[in-house]
Amino acid sequence: MSSLKITKKHHRRFNNPFPSAPKSLPFVQGTLFSESLTLTTHQSQIFPIGKDFQLTWQSRNGGFLSVSHRLQPNKFLWSTIPGQAFVSAALAETEIQESRGSFVVKDREVRLVCDHQTVEDIRVIDHLDSLLDATGPDVPSGCAGFDQNDVKKSEFPLLIISGRIFSKKKKRPQDSSLSKNMTLARDFTCARYWVFFDQKSSNQVGFQVRLGKPNFGLSETISPVGLRRRRVMRLKLGQLRKKKLGWCWFFPRQRNYVAVSSAEDEIVGMKPQESTEFNRICLTYSSEKSEKFYGFGEQFSHMNFKGRRVPIFVQEQGIGRGDQPITFAANLVSHRAGGDWSTTYAPSPFYMTSKMRSLYLEGYNYSIFDLTRPDRVQIQIHDNSIQGSLVHGNSPTELLEHFTGTIGRPPVLPEWITSGAVVGMQGGTDMVRHVWDELRAYDVPISAFWLQDWVGQRETFIGSQLWWNWEVDSTRYWGWQQLIKDLDAQHIRVMTYCNPCLAPVFNPSPSTDENPNRRKNMFEEAKRLGILVRDKNGEPYMVPNTAFDVGMLDLTHPDTESWFKQILQDMVDDGIRGWMADFGEGLPVDAKLYSGEDPIVAHNRYPELWAKINRQFADEWKSKHEEGEDPEDALVFFMRAGFRDSPKWGMLFWEGDQMVSWQVNDGIKSSVVGLLSGGLSGYAFNHSDIGGYCAVTLPLIRYQRSEELLLRWMEVNAFTTVFRTHEGNKPSGNSQFYSNHKTFSHFARFAKIYSAWKFYRIQLIKEAAQKGLPVCRHLFLHYPEDDNVHKLTYQQFLVGTEILVVPVLDKGKNNVKAYFPVGESCPWQHIWSGKLYTNQGSEAWVESPIGQPAVFVKAGSLVGETFLKNLRDLNIF
Repeated sequence: MSSLKITKKHHRRFNNPFPSAPKSLPFVQGTLFSESLTLTTHQSQIFPIGKDFQLTWQSRNGGFLSVSHRLQPNKFLWSTIPGQAFVSAALAETEIQESRGSFVVKDREVRLVCDHQTVEDIRVIDHLDSLLDATGPDVPSGCAGFDQNDVKKSEFPLLIISGRIFSKKKKRPQDSSLSKNMTLARDFTCARYWVFFDQKSSNQVGFQVRLGKPNFGLSETISPVGLRRRRVMRLKLGQLRKKKLGWCWFFPRQRNYVAVSSAEDEIVGMKPQESTEFNRICLTYSSEKSEKFYGFGEQFSHMNFKGRRVPIFVQEQGIGRGDQPITFAANLVSHRAGGDWSTTYAPSPFYMTSKMRSLYLEGYNYSIFDLTRPDRVQIQIHDNSIQGSLVHGNSPTELLEHFTGTIGRPPVLPEWITSGAVVGMQGGTDMVRHVWDELRAYDVPISAFWLQDWVGQRETFIGSQLWWNWEVDSTRYWGWQQLIKDLDAQHIRVMTYCNPCLAPVFNPSPSTDENPNRRKNMFEEAKRLGILVRDKNGEPYMVPNTAFDVGMLDLTHPDTESWFKQILQDMVDDGIRGWMADFGEGLPVDAKLYSGEDPIVAHNRYPELWAKINRQFADEWKSKHEEGEDPEDALVFFMRAGFRDSPKWGMLFWEGDQMVSWQVNDGIKSSVVGLLSGGLSGYAFNHSDIGGYCAVTLPLIRYQRSEELLLRWMEVNAFTTVFRTHEGNKPSGNSQFYSNHKTFSHFARFAKIYSAWKFYRIQLIKEAAQKGLPVCRHLFLHYPEDDNVHKLTYQQFLVGTEILVVPVLDKGKNNVKAYFPVGESCPWQHIWSGKLYTNQGSEAWVESPIGQPAVFVKAGSLVGETFLKNLRDLNIF
């Protein structure tokens, strides 16, 4: 980024409770010109991409391109808009506002936009030797093309489209330091571009767009046609120069370092470089008005994103996310802490559409998918290049399978984690043993106790929080190892908690509390080893969290991995078999990393690195214990932050910190949307905290978990991959599963219902590991031709293909409206009444009293019959 301002808002006492939407580069539109006699004299030309794909150039209506599979030439995977530029670029000043894991990226001023485009050449490259000659003479810094490793992986022939982008008019910037370093012609600025297409596999086409540096010194009298004449005159000189260059496939990329100060609320970035480059690139292509867009990672408010601008940036999901009055209160006390519909822990630059088109971006730059226009899509990248793939498939399941085949899929989970309830609780050894006795009295099937507070608790203004010093509090959990052994003897595992941050456990300041039960000081140890993220002064970056500041592990440092794995080793040596790997979304965008990489780009990569360390440890531990050990004695971790490739490294995900409410954007309804949107993006194993997490107790604003909400949330989560409770951030004000006889009984009932479909869950988990299909599925995956399915968000979902769940998600409701999709060969059977619903494409009101949510199975199916039999055997009926 040529000009960057980073603004810190961590400690502002009062903030705007209704912040405006961040300004960003507007939708860029320009004209396409054909600069080749060959392209203009032929109405249609077809160019091969590998052996399975092709690109078609149509010269009519100003010219446009389309990519398709050779077996389906009329089904476009990607196509441009006739007569409209599909590559454009800009130079803009950027501001990033940061506050406790929340980020806002905005454009302060757009200095230059090259929105018009010429197509000068479309060339087929049959072998490596011809690639260099295809790039033309005006290569940036003398080099152009693919990374050499990319070329070797590609299947020839490749395809290269080249030309120029340009702006017809551009005024000189006024009162800006940028004008001192730029010499703009009055009417014309241009730059070369290259678009590469190559076949990655039988179902994917890779694409890259690269830009040369903008030329600000061209005369206003030069037209696009004149550029072609000038280029021809220099062709022989360029060919001679390329022969001297030899093998050179690298595009120089500017490194986006930002110099900042530590001043609160106003941090100004480095001045623009004299050799100015674009820092925005846009790719524009066609869509259809009726086309629905799904995916983009774990999203909580919407399923279909047509008509929206979707930013892709890892961050806190927010408290409220637009639900009122909590969003108002959160924004007031902490800058933009309320979030909005687009803020999420785990975004992904991937989508699939109702027209069976799919695309994903590679890399980790900040990007925006602008879907606001009915006839086109524009991807805006904060960089000067773009790389990604088009995915071919004839159904949503095919598209998802092909996508996850590239990014990676989760491993098969050990059966112990999905055999019964994961009991999340706190309080110490005495409390655990007491609740365990109660659970046995209610005959609750238990997989594990998840003891989040194993490290000890500290009281802060937001509630009970943990000491982030990853060792057991032996006072709170006296007899720790014996407790683990006693639970293990009953086939119940113990799970704990950790994250990539470390809190100082001692500070001489009288205003800072101290951990009285610590044996180690991991913060000081990591500081001494130099494995913490650093600030501009080279000191450990103290990252403001909720109520205290922490140091953050530098996951790019070569010593961090072994150091943190020892922490995990100490846990499992005590008998721990699982943990929550929390956080990962808060890397500061002005941090200094050991790798020297741009922290803004590393920000999106950090949660993948965090997952990778945990996964490597789990795999290494398993490989050492395969012989002579219980095969089910495997490790499991679950996490909330993620990016595109996280399904490859993560084992299990959860959806973060929903409000203890019935609301749409951040309550129980949002947990269903997050479950399903994540599933459409490769997050095959996901779940939420039963009852939600975030409770708020303010004079005029109170959010506390009611008993009814808790019971209904149990009913939803009994049909997700993992059935896990959480006490929340304010346990004493929330209804808990152990609050009374009614909550205990309901918890026991739905833990048994959860165990009743374990046989099918095992099958779905194996299918997810093999194909990437989620356990819980939006109906779009299997009924894409049904228009009514596209209207559904949180109302209902599938478990695999055989179970249909229509949960009650509103306070005081005892019935729901179920929709039965078009395309089934057998009716749906209501599990409680046995009633059959045979009318496809119809809706029906179904009674759903507490304890009997609307659940259906396919009549006569083996899965349905087995599930019903298991329910009878467990005395659920």
